[in-house]
Amino acid sequence: MDWDQVELNPKVVHAVKRANVKTFREVLSLSGPDLQRLTKLSHADVHHLQKTVAAAVQTDPAVTALQLYRGECLFLEQHQKLSLGCPVLDSLLRGGIPLLGIVEIAGESSAGKTQICMQLCLSVQYPRKYGGLEAGAVYICTEDTFPTKRLQQLSSLQHKLRPEVPADVVKSITFCDNIYIEHAGDVDSLNSCISKRVPILLSRGLVRLVVVDSIAALFRCEFEAKDALLRAKHLLAFGATLHSLSHRFKTPIVCVNQVADAVGDFDLVQSNFGLLDKKVLPTLGITWSNQLLIRLMVSRTRFSLQEWLPGLAAQPWHLGSVVRTMEVVFAPHLPQSFCYYTVSIDGVRGVKEEPAS
Repeated sequence: MDWDQVELNPKVVHAVKRANVKTFREVLSLSGPDLQRLTKLSHADVHHLQKTVAAAVQTDPAVTALQLYRGECLFLEQHQKLSLGCPVLDSLLRGGIPLLGIVEIAGESSAGKTQICMQLCLSVQYPRKYGGLEAGAVYICTEDTFPTKRLQQLSSLQHKLRPEVPADVVKSITFCDNIYIEHAGDVDSLNSCISKRVPILLSRGLVRLVVVDSIAALFRCEFEAKDALLRAKHLLAFGATLHSLSHRFKTPIVCVNQVADAVGDFDLVQSNFGLLDKKVLPTLGITWSNQLLIRLMVSRTRFSLQEWLPGLAAQPWHLGSVVRTMEVVFAPHLPQSFCYYTVSIDGVRGVKEEPAS
């Protein structure tokens, strides 16, 4: 900006130019006493100069700590969210997953990790007013083949899972055409995919979500216990690449992680950091944990939905679903909390009601 574009007394502008203060950045980087000494202006004139320059360069309105806590600053990218496609799960995460940072979903086999990730791949394609980002997703598989038939089933039943979205909007989205599947069989292939192919899709605006299912499979297989330092080095580099993609393209990154049994006293202490009593902890250790914005733990209970809530009126295919839990283990903007959910034929649904006593 030029000095002529701000409303300042000509005397003040002349004094600033005479002091060889050429840019707004210089004004804001100098203290009040330093500006007074350089410009020979009064305290009141310097204070007005600083306020005027600050207002001129400010692109967003000021934000209070209370607004940040309440999540009322939706113009900030770190407070924009991608919906999980379920109001109960979105409520747990205060609107969904943030656009900046890495979100981990950890849990035992059959806990529903892949189901949640596939639902996110569908949710990201909805218009923004329905919690989406109007773009596709990249799904990187490192363990099994991608469950294509299940994705097609979920896609065909979106009108049942998302009744709040008008039918014509759902029909207008070709869900399966906007999900790009990649397979990585080793760490080098994974790094190549993340650093070369994924940025091309992001730069073209074709995708706004990256899923890695799972992060643990390759790093646990390729590095033995004696290679812990080398593994940590590779994890740090991989995490840095993911963070760069997320911040450069304003794209959420979701990584699935495995869990291991907590067998010793130290493991038990490490695993006891949530609200739920767990005997397992996420793999890859503290090196990977430090890369995460949010860690979610999912697990199965021993009950079906019908046993959990005998009086619940639901479709027959929902009643047989096993009840699961999703817990927020840590997140900078969320308290530790959890909710119940099921995985049924049409997708992942949160359970609002409390279990029968």
